[in-house]
This record gives sequence, structure tokens and C-alpha cells, in this order.
Amino acid sequence: MSENMFCFQCEQTAGGKGCTVAGVCGKKPSSAGLQDEITAGLVTLARALDGKPACPGCESLFMDALFMTVTNVNFDDADLKAMSERVQSAVAKAGGAPAFAPADLFHGNQDIVSLRSTLLFGLRGMAAYAHHARVLGKTDPEVSGWFQKGLKALGEDNTVDTWLGLILGLGTINLKCMAMLDAANTGTYGTPAPTPVSTSKDKGPFVVITGHDLHDLKMLLEQTDGKGVNVYTHGEMLPGHAYPELKKYPQLKGNFGTAWQNQQKEFDNLPGVVLYTTNCIMPPRPSYVGNLYTTAEVGWPGVTHIAADAKGHKDFSAMIAHAIKLGGWQQEVTGEPLLTGFMHGAVLGVADKVVGAVKAGLIKHFFLVGGCDGAKLGRDYYTEFVEKAPKDTVILTLACGKYRFNHLQAKLGDIGGIPRLLDMGQCNDAYSAIQVAVALAGAFKCGVNDLPLTMVLSWYEQKAVCILLTLLALGIKNIYIGPSLPAFLSPTVLGVLVEKFGLKPITTADADLKTILKT
Repeated sequence: MSENMFCFQCEQTAGGKGCTVAGVCGKKPSSAGLQDEITAGLVTLARALDGKPACPGCESLFMDALFMTVTNVNFDDADLKAMSERVQSAVAKAGGAPAFAPADLFHGNQDIVSLRSTLLFGLRGMAAYAHHARVLGKTDPEVSGWFQKGLKALGEDNTVDTWLGLILGLGTINLKCMAMLDAANTGTYGTPAPTPVSTSKDKGPFVVITGHDLHDLKMLLEQTDGKGVNVYTHGEMLPGHAYPELKKYPQLKGNFGTAWQNQQKEFDNLPGVVLYTTNCIMPPRPSYVGNLYTTAEVGWPGVTHIAADAKGHKDFSAMIAHAIKLGGWQQEVTGEPLLTGFMHGAVLGVADKVVGAVKAGLIKHFFLVGGCDGAKLGRDYYTEFVEKAPKDTVILTLACGKYRFNHLQAKLGDIGGIPRLLDMGQCNDAYSAIQVAVALAGAFKCGVNDLPLTMVLSWYEQKAVCILLTLLALGIKNIYIGPSLPAFLSPTVLGVLVEKFGLKPITTADADLKTILKT
């Protein structure tokens, strides 16, 4: 069969095997081809730079270009062509190297393709985190250098053991990357604290901001200050309300909507504008496409893009004026608040309560239930799992997967003086979950795998891939993953992960709870 494209990097890929005619995400074959060109060009650039002095401009290019190829980031062929040209220009300046062919990315021995793809998708995920840290002025030579190292390895004929070492090495360096981003966020915006977030709608004009980039949120708040324009977060921006330097702005009113895959319904005929900052854009409907704006590496054909100037500043004035013209909601609608802000600083601040509750027998088990949300059937498993978790258990959650059950906060109640459901933030805040797990292991003088803690994760895109690699690199075992296993994991590679780390596909909520709790 002739393939117009091939992409199997997300959980919803066609038939659980790969998109070959058009992307389930809305990506056209032309866009897929350009993204493969960019990736192959980056491999060639990494080869060209091998053994030469560090190239600071190339380090940022690796991050930007890889980020642009993450699922649901950029669908604009003009943007992708411009990025491909930037990469080729960098190759020429570096002195050139044997070109790596785009066709070589996903062709060859099944197991090698699987291992190469796992490394590539992990690199794409880490690039997003490194990008967010870089706009806040935080970089790390080891993290930056790993993009060149990993990309160069993609073009090499490695043994299976070498590939596995590279993949786990990426997981280790991604922990450092997430720690860097955590330090950048808390150093800039303060330590997050538990915060109830309104889901009500206030009268008047507004901007909805979605994605992950807190720097964009801060600039938007600065520019809407005193303008009579309210700001609402959407999707992974919800945790922004927990940061002291962000929630001090009175126009940051609350959170609108839920996870990214619901935007076509939630944004339909929305009387406000929407700013996309990272990977979350879906094919927009005619009723609201004219009210959309993109920034950073995000792009959609015909949608206005707001770029940063040489100093990193973004001018949102036209978007704000657009919001004022639309008028916003004409009447107030009330909603139940959502509680967020339980990052590691907040949880470790009440660690004595948590340890005391465990020792007193009030808390019998911890579940980390989180990750990416998506539209594919089977994700109601996570809602059911949380609903059926015994009352003497605590649920930690993060990323947009929490929208499957964060509306149950009041129903789940408290335990040992803390809420049973703790929203730890964005996907990159998996770092917080790791820090809490390590601290608990220290308090109980045991290893993380000996804790009454089970990770039940949902995945969709490449940031979830690099987080999983980080957990595996830390030696964390018996992780449950779903709703389906990655199509890019060959049976042999999956078998290695199952044997070495006890990686488990989810089954049913009842069966998995029974196995975990041995009831």
C-alpha cells in the first residue's frame, strides 16, 4: 500500500498502528513530510556539529524545532517550511555533514525503529520543557548538549543495548530538565500554594489562554491590567492560579472548560478570544477560528500569530482589542471551584500530616492517577478508578488527565487533614510527584518501589513519553499505563520493558484495584 505519510507518535494514531493518509490530529501529509524533513535536518546538524565548539544558536534551534514537531503544535506548512530552512541554514554554517534521509526515520528493523522512535519522541517532549525554561532565562549545558547527542544517535547504527542505554539516559537528563523548569517557574512566580479556582463566568470581555507557558500568561496579565478584560485559563494552564506572582492579578478570574480535546465544543461560538501557547490546538471550527491567536511554536493556517521581539516581548494589544470588540459574556454563570496547587512545596509542607496519617492507618495507599487526556474511548477508566479507590487512599494527579475526575474533589472528601485528591499541576510537575515520592521513601526509610504507591498513567503525546522514560530511569516499577500501549513499541521492546520494569497495560478499574491492593 502506498503511504502518503507515516506518523505513530501519539496515542490516538489510526488503527493503533499509524496514520498513513492524514493525521487523526488533523495533520496533513504535507505537514507530516515537512516535520520529517525538520527532524532529519536536525540529525544532519547534530552530525555536522560533532567534535566542534558548542553552538549556542544551535542549542535553541534544537529545542524550537523539536518542539514544533510535537503533536498538536503546528499545522501551518509555511511555518514548517521556514523552520526546515532555518535548520538547513544551520547545517551549512556548521560545515555540512552526510545528510540523514527522512525516510530512514521509520524504516528498517522493527525493533530498531521502535527504539529510535522512543528516543526521538522523548527528545521532542524534553524540548518542550527546555523551551519553557529557556524563555525564563534558565538553561543547562548538559540538558542542551543532550539534544545534539540524542539527535546524532538517531542516525547511527546502534545495538539494542546501546539504544536502551540512550533511552534511559534521556530519562535521567529529563529529570534534570524538569528540575530546571521547576526552579525557573518557582523562582519567577513564587512557590505554588493550594488555591481554589473559580469556574464561574463573569460578565464582560475576556481572553482564554490555553497550553502550558506561564511566561505567556504573565505577559498577558500585565497587558490586560486595568483594561477591563478578564483572563481565564484552559486545560494545562489551570495550575497557573496557584503561583503568587500570577494570582495577584484581579483579572485572572478563573478556569474555563476542561482538557484540550474538548475545545471544539467548548470554544464553539465563544464570545471571546483564545490564545494557544503550546501543544493543544485542534482543527478549529468556522464559528470561532477567527477569534484564535497562536504564539511560540504553535501555528494553524490563517490564524493570527503573535511572535516575540528580539527581547522576548510579545504585543497582545490587537488580541485584547479584539476581545473588547467581541464583548464577552453578557451574564454571569456560576460554577463549582476546582482546587489546584499541590506541587511538591505544598505537599512537603504538610509531610508530617501525611506521614502521621499513614502511621495511624488512616492512609493505606497512594495513587498517582494522571497524564494526558484524549478523545479515544477507554479514558473513562481513569474516572472509574478514582471513584472506586477506597476511602483510605489518596489520589495525586497532574496534567490534563485530571479533568476526567477533578470535578469529584468535594465528593472524595478529606483524609488525615488533607484532601484525598491533590492536583499537583501540569505534566512537567511530574517532578513534584517524584520529589514527594522520594521524600516519603526517606521518611519511611525504604525505596520508592516499597512505598504503598502506585502510578496509573494516561498518555497521549511526546511529553508523556519522556516523563515515562524518567520514571523508568529512576527504577520505578509496576507502572500502569493506558488507555492503549504506544504503537511505536515493538513486541520485543515492550517485552523488555515489561520484564525489566514491570510495565503494565491497564485492564479494568475493578481488576487493577484488586491486583494493586490485593483484595
